[in-house]
This record gives sequence, structure tokens and C-alpha cells, in this order.
Amino acid sequence: MRRIICINKEWLFSKEDSLPDKETVDLPHCYNRLDGIDGDNSYYRGKADYIKEFKNPLKEGEELWVEFGAASMLCDVYLNDVHLYSHKGGYSLFRVNLTEHLKEDNVLKAVVDNSYRDDYYPQKADFTFYGGIYRDVNFIIVDKTHFDLGYYGGKGIQVTPELNDALDECKITVETWSNGKEVTVTIGEYSQTSVVKDGHSITVFKMKNPHLWNGLKDPYLYTAKAIVDGRDEVSTRFGIRKCVIDPERGFILNNKEYRVIGAGKHQDRYEKGYAISKADMEEDMSLIKELGFTSIRLAHYQHDQYFYDLCDENGVLVWAEIPYITAHMKEGRENTISQMKELVIQNYNHPSIYCWTLSNEITTHGGVNDDLVDNIVTLNNLVHSLDKTRVTSMSHVFILKPKEKIVRIADVGAYNLYYGWYVGDLPQNDKFMDNYHKKYPKYPMGLSEFGADANIQYQTINPVKGDYSEAYQCLYHEHILNMWSERKYIWCLYAWNMCDFGADGRNEGGKKGQNQKGLITFDRKIKKDAFYLYKAYLSDEKFVHLCGKRYEKRSEEETLIKVYSNLSKVSLYVDGNFVEEKTGYKVFEFNYRITGKHHVEVRAGDCTDSMDIEKVTEKPSEYESDTMRIHNWFDVEVKKGYFSLKDSAFRIKRSPEGKKLLDKYFYPMIYGITSKYGDVSSGVKIPKIAYKIVELVPLEKLFKMMGTMASLDAVEGLAQGLPEIKK
Repeated sequence: MRRIICINKEWLFSKEDSLPDKETVDLPHCYNRLDGIDGDNSYYRGKADYIKEFKNPLKEGEELWVEFGAASMLCDVYLNDVHLYSHKGGYSLFRVNLTEHLKEDNVLKAVVDNSYRDDYYPQKADFTFYGGIYRDVNFIIVDKTHFDLGYYGGKGIQVTPELNDALDECKITVETWSNGKEVTVTIGEYSQTSVVKDGHSITVFKMKNPHLWNGLKDPYLYTAKAIVDGRDEVSTRFGIRKCVIDPERGFILNNKEYRVIGAGKHQDRYEKGYAISKADMEEDMSLIKELGFTSIRLAHYQHDQYFYDLCDENGVLVWAEIPYITAHMKEGRENTISQMKELVIQNYNHPSIYCWTLSNEITTHGGVNDDLVDNIVTLNNLVHSLDKTRVTSMSHVFILKPKEKIVRIADVGAYNLYYGWYVGDLPQNDKFMDNYHKKYPKYPMGLSEFGADANIQYQTINPVKGDYSEAYQCLYHEHILNMWSERKYIWCLYAWNMCDFGADGRNEGGKKGQNQKGLITFDRKIKKDAFYLYKAYLSDEKFVHLCGKRYEKRSEEETLIKVYSNLSKVSLYVDGNFVEEKTGYKVFEFNYRITGKHHVEVRAGDCTDSMDIEKVTEKPSEYESDTMRIHNWFDVEVKKGYFSLKDSAFRIKRSPEGKKLLDKYFYPMIYGITSKYGDVSSGVKIPKIAYKIVELVPLEKLFKMMGTMASLDAVEGLAQGLPEIKK
């Protein structure tokens, strides 16, 4: 029988730019854990060597395979200076047979490379592409007769449960791949032996009244065990469930409507990069459960098998995807196919996974073209040939017009909408979804991304779009959750993001190298206020939460005290004295006149929460971002007969002096929008008609719509200069 030996300890490591220096490291290891989040968008993207010496561990009649959980992004494997394998893709498991080139003393070398290339994904996206061998590496010792180890990282066993409509009978097909003669498969009290033909065996069971995998309520798992010729054994867990997505009723699990709601999740951690531990993953799962999420979007690539296992065990539905993102590359088509094969084959047996996602915002750079569409069609057909039981999906960038045929190639779809953050106003999200559903009522459409960045340092009771305040993030998610709760046809809802994550191209909102749209900070130490809004909507755990605890020093005369709770009544106490009780739904707001230092307490049933606040004469500057201060210019006095921020660029440019001022401040800002977030946005093509539309919008309204994209210097220059120019 097979033996598995973890070989994480004591590898010699060196980066190409630091040769011949070497250091001894243990795996998992990431060589961009620090420079990948410093915000200068110049982290090391190049080669690195990992070297491991070992003795031949084999006995007569055995084979030795090495299994890499993941190596980012390209990995070339050598044994005793012989090149054995090249793997393209930094997120999937792969194995290499070392047997033929073994000696008594051996040197295993893996050369990893996260350089820019055009033949594998991802290459352009709003997250850091960390390098390293960041998951476990194992030796697998097997008999010459064994289950397949070399086919796209699969386990050599695949289980397909097929429930009848009444859910009281299930056909279970177990397929195995091996070089043996016969395979015995056991599922609980059921056992059968099948002949291996051309390396493949099929065993079919009929099960009456199966115990269903039923999401958070009852995630029941079966185990299938297979033995080939008494020489090798594999096992896999699986679940029996029926998933349907209806364009009106939304997601249906085991014949009952089941709201799919959660967040996107990257796998990195602050100052760890991708080199995370099982304990880290378990902590993330505990946070998911606290939130009450029914699902999680594991973006934008294949995650660790251990995390899929945790989702199986805890009943959390998984949106799974490959890193085919942002920009289609003609030379990368084969890589999208191989990464999709790896995703499906390696994860086929996980009952938590309900869809395979073909791409994310793939039209952002370059728009729609024939080669891209053909590739999407190819991927869609490939997935259905590999798995006839799950649906395909796609995530579309909001600027992709719904009329494009690419929007409906997959079985179901979802849009990434950021109205109310990057552009536009919050109600435009409602309008977009309603218009789409009205025009295409038979095609299920969900919301796969939405969010607003929040730096927990920035506090206010007067939040505005683009201010990076914790309070605006709350307003944003309050709107979206209210929209979703009224529309069952939105079959999925994934906030972006569960946690802040590394994005070295970003330097904004008071933090470098981070996307701050998380409901939780990058290090998982602080749950932002918006975290508790989701908990109020989704969790059965009774609680009450006071928002604004980090807003301790307040300059306003009357302050807002906001509360989130899943209970219906909340009472406010200040300095031990009862003030008011309110009845409501999820969100409760109290206004209180502050005069000095106050102890604030809220009570809901047996639940309590409290904070201390203090009246000050001036609001501390550390509570405000630059974009908060932009909005102060919107209160400038308008001089009769002179231009101001209330005028449009179209009108202002008619004046020679106005045109000169626009050329200095306005147009460089507008044309430079696509370079604001590093290389991920620098290639976005904005149509000329869009710039003409922008010119027609009053500057005051435009800058509010632009939010984070507005330049403080440009707004200040226009606000001060326009009142000096006569109309």
C-alpha cells in the first residue's frame, strides 16, 4: 500500500537576482510576502531555486512520485540535473514520477518563476502574484500497480451521485483509473468488485433514501474506498445533493429555495503571502461560519484542497474558478484548458462545489473578440464533457454590455458591479439588475462582486462615496443587502471581499499594497463594522453590535449611534441612563447630543455592546482620508457671473481661460483614470464617447461620482481657479 512522506523541511532556497546566496527554508514558502504588499508595484517577479537532497526510499517493485500542492507560477522539476516536468499554473496540484532517474543519493530541484509571460494565467489582475512553493510537498511511494497519479493531479477515483426528483433514490457511479486488473469499491455497507478495462473501471451502486448533503444545516459526507489488486488504495469523500438555479426563484438545494450569499476570498495573509497554514484556513472557516455565509467565492484561482475539504465538512457552497482574468492572451489558450482540467479533475468529488467558473472580467482589456469568444466556448464545452452534473458560470465586468452574446455562453452568469464606489450611485445597481432581468428573464444572473474600500482608521458620521471610511462601507453594503433581500432572482451574491488582500499596484486610502474592500482586515485581527451587518442578516447567533467604536473623538454636537443586530428591539443607554428603545430590522440608528466623555451601551435581549466616546472641538485629522477632504470643496461659495464646480467641462471649455484651467487639472485627471490602480487598469480602453459624456456632467456631481478616482490636487486647483474666471 502507498506511503506518503511530507518533505517540507530544509530546502535550499535562492532567488535568481541573489545568486549564489542560498538560505535554508521550510515549506510552505513565499518569496514575495513583504515586497508584494509594499505598494510600489515592483515586487520581485522572477525565478527562484528550491533544492532538496534525499536518499532513495524505495523497496523492490515500488515507484516514487513527488507531489507539489502548488508552486507559483511556472515550475520546472529536475532530479539529479535531469529535467522531468514543466508545470504552468501557480494554484493547482501536480505530481512527477521520479523513479527512473533515482540514485542512492539524490538532488531534487524545483525552479519556480512568477515572471511576466504570455502563455499562462494570471498575468494582469488586481492582486499580487506571489512566488514560491507555498503548499505542502510530499513523496508518494506506491506499488508498480497503483491508481493513476499523473493525470492532471487527480486522485484516480471519481464519484458521481445522481439523485432522482423525489430525492429518495440515488445512482452512485464510481470510476477509477489504474494499471491493475480489478478494483473493489466500498461505500459504507455497499461493496462491489469491477474489472479494469483499458485502465478504467466503472462501479455502480443504487442507494435508497440517501442521507443528503444539505448545506449549513446538515453537510453529511459519505466515503468511497477503492483497492486495486490488493496493492494500492485510495479513498474520497463525497456528498449527495441536487443543485438547480432558476431564473426567478434563484438557487434551489435539494428541492428547496436556498439563498446563496457570501464573499469572495483570496488565499493570502498579511506578511505571509500564499504560505498559509491549516490553522489559517480553519480560522477563515470559523469567520465564514460566524458571518452565516451559505457560500464562498474562492477567487480567482484554485485554492488548497484542505479548504475545499473544510467547505465540504461545514456545508459551505463553493464558487470555483480558474485564473482566466482581465485580459485574454492568444498564447495562453492552452493554459486555460489545462488549468480548467486540473480544477475540475482535482475537485470533482467535493460536494460543496456547485459551479465551475470560466473567467472573471476577461473583457476588461481588449473587449470582446472572436478568439476570446471561441476560447470561452471551448472551455464551456470542456467543462460539460468533464462534469455533466454541475453548471458553468462567468463573472462579467460592469462595462460589458448585457447584449453581448459572451454574457450568456455559460449556463448561468453574474456581474461585478461597483456603482456607488468607482462610478455612479448606489441605486444604479438596482436599476442594472432589474433591467437585465426584464430583458433576459430566462437567463439566471447573479452579483459576483460589489464593494467599497474601508480603512478602519477613517471615521465619520457624514460618509461620502470614495472617502475610504468605515461608515461609507456600511452604507454601501446596507444598500446592496436591502436590494438583494427584495429580489429572489439574484441567484448569488458575493461581497468583494471577505478580507483585505495584497495588491501591490495599489497605494491609496492610507495603506500601501492592499485592496481594503474586506469585511475583515488583512491580518484577520479586526472585523470591520460591515462584518456585523452580514452577521445580522445571516447568522442565527443572537447579538448586538455598536458601529463606530473606532470613532472615539467626535466634534459634532449631535452624533449618530448606529447599531446592527438580528434582534428586533434595541435599547440605548448613555452613562448608565436609559435613553430610547427602537424597534427595527437589522439596522438601528439613534441620535444623541454629546457634551463630554460618555459611556454608550446598547442592549438587545440578553445581548449587550458598549463603547466610549468624547466630544472634542476639532475632528482629528487621522480620521480623514484625502478623498474625504475633496468633498469640502463642494461647499465653496458660488460667485455670480463666474464659473464654479457646479458647471460642466463642456461649458467651461468655451472660455479660453477655462479651457486652460481644464487642460492643467481636469483632462490629465480624466485621461489618467485607467493608470490609477497599477498595470491592472492601465490598459483599459475607455471609448471616446464616454469622455464626451463626462464633459456634460457638472464637476461637483462628477467628482462625487468618481469617488476614489478623483485627484485631490485637481479638485483643489479647479475649486480655487474657476471662481476667478468670468463666464
